[in-house]
Amino acid sequence: MSSYTADRQGHICKNDSGQDRLLEKMYGCAPGRAVLKPLVNPVLSELGGRILDSRLSALAVPAFIRHAGIDMRDYEKRKFRSYNDFFTRRIREGARPVSMVPEHFVSPCDSRISVYPIDENCRVKIKHTPYTVAELLKNPVLAKRYEGGYLWVFRLCVDDYHRYIYIDDGFESRRVHIDGALHTVNPVANDVYPIYKENTREYALLKTVNFGTVLMMEVGALMVGRIENVPLRGRVKRGKEKGNFAFGGSTIVLMTQKDRVLPDPDIFLNSEKGIETRVHLGEKIGVSEVKDDGGYIGENL
Repeated sequence: MSSYTADRQGHICKNDSGQDRLLEKMYGCAPGRAVLKPLVNPVLSELGGRILDSRLSALAVPAFIRHAGIDMRDYEKRKFRSYNDFFTRRIREGARPVSMVPEHFVSPCDSRISVYPIDENCRVKIKHTPYTVAELLKNPVLAKRYEGGYLWVFRLCVDDYHRYIYIDDGFESRRVHIDGALHTVNPVANDVYPIYKENTREYALLKTVNFGTVLMMEVGALMVGRIENVPLRGRVKRGKEKGNFAFGGSTIVLMTQKDRVLPDPDIFLNSEKGIETRVHLGEKIGVSEVKDDGGYIGENL
C-alpha cells in the first residue's frame, strides 16, 4: 500500500487508514503474525461473516458513517438490515456516470489505483502479500500473454463504494476461482514473515470491443471479505454491474495486453513515484491504443 494518494487535480495527501496501519504492524512483528494465523482460519471467517449479516450489526452503521465521513447523499436512501447490507449499498442513479466514449478505458470501481508495466521483474504487493503476475494467476502461460502490457491495481478501502462494473462491451470467459492459502515461510528466522495470506481471488478474460482481451480479477480481503459476482452472462456491456465485495477492504486487478491501452499520464507518473491516484467508478483512466487513419477503432468480436 502506498503512503500517499493524489486526486485527479494533482493534490497529494498522506494516507491515514487505521486498518492498513494495524495490518502492517501485525505482519511486521512475530506477536502480530501469531495473532493473524488463527484470524485467517476459514471457520472464523465464516463466523465473522454471519455476525456482519445479522440485524444486530446494523447498530454499528451510523457510527461508521460518521467516523468515515461518508456522504450518504450519493447513495439510495433506505434502512439497512445489517452491516453488510450497508456495506453493499447501491449508488444513486447519476452519482457515478460511466464514460461511454469507445476509446476511454474506465475504472471498474471507486478506489485508489496504481499501474505497473508487466515484465519479468514485475512484482506487486496486493493485500499485504507480494506476487509476480504468474503467482497471482497461478498460470505462467497466461501471464506471458500480458507481458509488455499493464497491470492495474484498484485498492478499495472500507469507506469506498464496493460494487464494480464491466469496463467495456464484449464477451466474458469462464471464471477461474483460486482459494486463499496460508503459507509458512522459514518460521525460525525473524527477518522473514513466518506466515503470509494468499487471498481468495477470481478472474475471467473479457474479450472487449475496444481494448483487446482484458483480464479482470477480484481479490477478497482478509477474514470476511467475500467476492459476490453476478451469474456468468457471456455477452457483457460497459457500465453493467459485475458484482460486489462484502465487508472488508478489497482489490480489483486488470491486466491489459501490449499496445492496447495507454494509462492517463497523471496515473502513470503517480504510480512511478509510489503514489496512488483516487478514481471513481466509470471515470476515464486511460485510452485505447488501437488506431487507424480515422482515429480509434474497436476489435471485431
